[in-house]
Formats: sequence, structure tokens, C-alpha cells
Amino acid sequence: MDPLDPDWKNDPLMKAYDEFLAKDFPEGNRADGLVAAGYGLAQVMVYVLRQCGDNLTRENVMKQAAGLKDFTSDMLLPGITVNTSADDYFPIEQMQLMRFNGESWELFGPIISGEVGHEVSH
Repeated sequence: MDPLDPDWKNDPLMKAYDEFLAKDFPEGNRADGLVAAGYGLAQVMVYVLRQCGDNLTRENVMKQAAGLKDFTSDMLLPGITVNTSADDYFPIEQMQLMRFNGESWELFGPIISGEVGHEVSH
């Protein structure tokens, strides 16, 4: 998100991020990648805790965290999902290429899998 780029204010996901910061972290720097990453990670944690229900034991939290399936966050690009399993703790194994067209960043090409031992998607 580039706060100097007026187009980001039209993105519903960026609006949600901006509203969250305005309400809950007004001193947060919207252009700081660590603030944005923290917001995305917090969304995952909230999801995991909701999946736990009333069973907030370490065992159940770890079970839920190791069982994410196609979860998406406001801070992920469309089509990028979070998936984990008991033997795969790498939550994001996809990427989307972007290029600067002289005015703004634009996505191009397919979503690419970065999973070790898996073929690239087409």
C-alpha cells in the first residue's frame, strides 16, 4: 500500500485496514510494512482462536493453527491463501508477480506456487 497512491483508498481491503488503524492504532504508520504484516498476522490469530471455540488449551490452539485451509486475510492478494498441516507449518506458499508500469504497480501472470517439491501452477 502506497499512501501516496490515491487508488489504494478505493480498495475495500485497504479501507478495512485504514479503518482498523484509525480506530485501534492511530499512531501506526500506514506505510510501514511491519504494521501491515502485524495486521495480517492478527487476522490469522483471531481466526485460529475462533476455531478453538471455548477449548483454549495449547494443544487445541496448535491443532487449529496447524489445520488452516484456504484462509485469506485482508492483506493478502486475491487468490493467495494460508494453508497449514501437521507436517507443513509454512502458511503462505504462493506469490503473484507485479510490475511497475510507470505510474502504479500491476499484477501479471498466474499465482505461482512456492511449495517445495510442487510444480508451478499455470
